[in-house]
Amino acid sequence: MFEKILIANRGEIALRVIRACREMGIKSVAVHSTADADAMHVRMADESVCIGPAPSSESYLKKAAIISACEITGAQAVHPGYGFLSENASFAQALEDHDITFIGPTADHIRIMGDKITAKETAKALGIPVVPGSDGGVPDFETALTVAADIKYPVIIKATAGGGGRGMKVAKSPEELEIAFRTARSEAKSAFGNDEVYIEKYLQKPRHIEIQVFGDGKGNAVHLGERDCSLQRRHQKVFEEAPGPCITPEMRAQIGKVCSDAMKKLKYIGAGTIEFLYEDGEFYFIEMNTRLQVEHPVTEGIFGVDLVREQIRVAAGMDMSFTQDDLEINGHCIEVRINAEKLPNFAPCPGKVRMFHAPGGYGVRMDSALYSGYSIPPYYDSLIGKLIVHGRDRPEALARLQRALSELIIDGIDTSIPLFDMLLAEPDIQSGDYNIHWLEKWLAEKFA
Repeated sequence: MFEKILIANRGEIALRVIRACREMGIKSVAVHSTADADAMHVRMADESVCIGPAPSSESYLKKAAIISACEITGAQAVHPGYGFLSENASFAQALEDHDITFIGPTADHIRIMGDKITAKETAKALGIPVVPGSDGGVPDFETALTVAADIKYPVIIKATAGGGGRGMKVAKSPEELEIAFRTARSEAKSAFGNDEVYIEKYLQKPRHIEIQVFGDGKGNAVHLGERDCSLQRRHQKVFEEAPGPCITPEMRAQIGKVCSDAMKKLKYIGAGTIEFLYEDGEFYFIEMNTRLQVEHPVTEGIFGVDLVREQIRVAAGMDMSFTQDDLEINGHCIEVRINAEKLPNFAPCPGKVRMFHAPGGYGVRMDSALYSGYSIPPYYDSLIGKLIVHGRDRPEALARLQRALSELIIDGIDTSIPLFDMLLAEPDIQSGDYNIHWLEKWLAEKFA
């Protein structure tokens, strides 16, 4: 087992890893920018190293600075969290070249799944169902027209190197396709430095269902059920739950086995998430995230496992502490993402937190790096906390979420808390009858 792990991240996920390290008797090293000198992850780690100025491009994304911090502190492994360098194949390779363990999948697996076209081809070869679409990148508008006519409108154009909804456009006709195709390429070039796009069938009212997988790198792998992440705004998740309200045990067993079998064939190591669009009883692969997800706590809640602890164990060469037969769903879990944003336009709202009070009680978990008097810097993602609740069933979890939200106090800045108060009053949310378009339609009507 490692004696010391460096966490190449910030905020609540850095705290999450530090806590797992402490429970395992492992020393932790925090890295931080100058803007994060007073951050909670810096205060809680055993050691800390400043790696650069406030912009992430000059600190949290600086591979050389992170590797230097490992060498200075003697850290034997790096946990990347999510975001930043967590799915950067060259970073994983650079660590390996310096005899530092990357707590995550291999550089090859990150590379394969990081390119949307290669990922889709790989998924198809592994027996995972995929969305009908182009076989690869679409080089020009004429080819785009041919592909769209073949798979039928509406279609969606996506950046091969994309993420977060950038470089993604929908077209319902040949006329719309031309504008969408050129706009998507332009956005992709600007956001990712790569203007290659591909085309897929655009599903009308799908749900976003993702399967949590975990492997030991030796050919053993399991699935830990699904999460429903359909409540999204601009392709960003805001509300996640497990198990999915629309997924039956038979569906779960079937798609779960497809995913775990695929990971066995890959000899995948660590945590990963295979994301699908689900409509009319069919699953369609959209991408694989080769890292821990923001919403991993809902899976931990229903299965009673510590995914970060397992990541560290298998990275150190140990076997997984559970098998597929050990995994049984217990109750229902919901997570809401608390962002420093001002409604109704969701503008980022950094600033000083005058008071922070986390909710408590049975079945309530608050993952946050906030504290009273903390100043939220303007340089990073607006996520400032995750409220997770567990209940014996979905109605109990919803009631517990409502109660916990009423206890949560973040004074001094605007947050997304009012959004969830409003959502919980909606019959569709109470019944679980929603899809990936529901939230944006509701917001447009609510704040018209």
